[in-house]
Amino acid sequence: MTDNAQARAAHLIHLRRSGYSLGDPVALPLTMAATYHSPGDATGYNQYGRFSNPTWDAVEKVLAHLEDAPCVAFPSGMAAIASIFFGLLKTGDRVLLPSDGYHTTRGLADRFLGKLGIGVDVRPTASFLDGGFAGYRLVFVESPSNPVLDICDIAAVAHAVHAASGILAVDNTTMTPYGQRPLDLGADIVVAADTKAPNGHSDALFGHVASRNADTITAVMDWRETSGSIPSPFDAWLVHRGLETLEVRFDRMCSSAELIAGRLKDHPAVHGLRFPGLEGDPSHNLARIQMQRFGFLISFSLASAEQADDFIAGCELIQPATSFGGVHTSAERRACRGDAVGPGFVRLAIGCEPAEELWTAIKASLDRLGG
Repeated sequence: MTDNAQARAAHLIHLRRSGYSLGDPVALPLTMAATYHSPGDATGYNQYGRFSNPTWDAVEKVLAHLEDAPCVAFPSGMAAIASIFFGLLKTGDRVLLPSDGYHTTRGLADRFLGKLGIGVDVRPTASFLDGGFAGYRLVFVESPSNPVLDICDIAAVAHAVHAASGILAVDNTTMTPYGQRPLDLGADIVVAADTKAPNGHSDALFGHVASRNADTITAVMDWRETSGSIPSPFDAWLVHRGLETLEVRFDRMCSSAELIAGRLKDHPAVHGLRFPGLEGDPSHNLARIQMQRFGFLISFSLASAEQADDFIAGCELIQPATSFGGVHTSAERRACRGDAVGPGFVRLAIGCEPAEELWTAIKASLDRLGG
């Protein structure tokens, strides 16, 4: 972790200190309110729960500290993505999406943007620069892509998109601000599902949009308020709690993933292993340049769907579950979720278990499968 990241992590835990009065609780209070006392002209104060909430304010302050940019909180990662689609685009615009990224992003665009007269095209992450960006109002990338973990050069894409007068948004869900900083690489917008590692306990849905462009922040805030796409105060409180330990958990998860990926590549049952931290990975050289860490996601294939299911269900330290970023290691066969991958493709999300214990359990489950 860089010195800047360490300083950011250290100060995050103390962000509320400057606002304390004598006797205030150190932990963030939870404000559950739909209405507020607001006699007369209440401009500048909380008035109604669809407009504002003190618990949102607190979590947005932490997220803004991490991103070094204003942030707007949403009830899920997809709600955050929807806010830039519907808050920034208009009839006649064109959007470019990754063909190998999170499939629900494409689904949202395919099912709803076309009805509004907004064109949608897709392109593979690994060759995202090919073809240029002329004519696109919004270019949306996901790097590393989920679930295959391909990478594109975010700085180069940002330069090319801006030369074509477009806007670049980056889904940074897999990496968090501790692992990769798209805004510093030139992106205009970051979106993320804080449901994953930022919350880290698999008990809250959440998302955010970050941007250093004031007009963008105004537009997504207006979309949130008008559409009612607002986060629950309790979920915001849970995410705030999770963010205070994100640096510790993310460091453990990434370090364990580096160890385990290095051992998986030598296992005879494993094929098509992808992890940006491996020297032989197609994305490794670029990952070393633009990522602070290599992340905690690993992908690979087993011989069949049956073997993949058997491996996941048979490992005592893997939780068979969708999503990722929780304290527990989880895995799933992504073909079941509609991704264009082979039947034996596995996405493995490393958690916070002690690395050697976790590897012993993973190896035992793989060994049962044979070569």
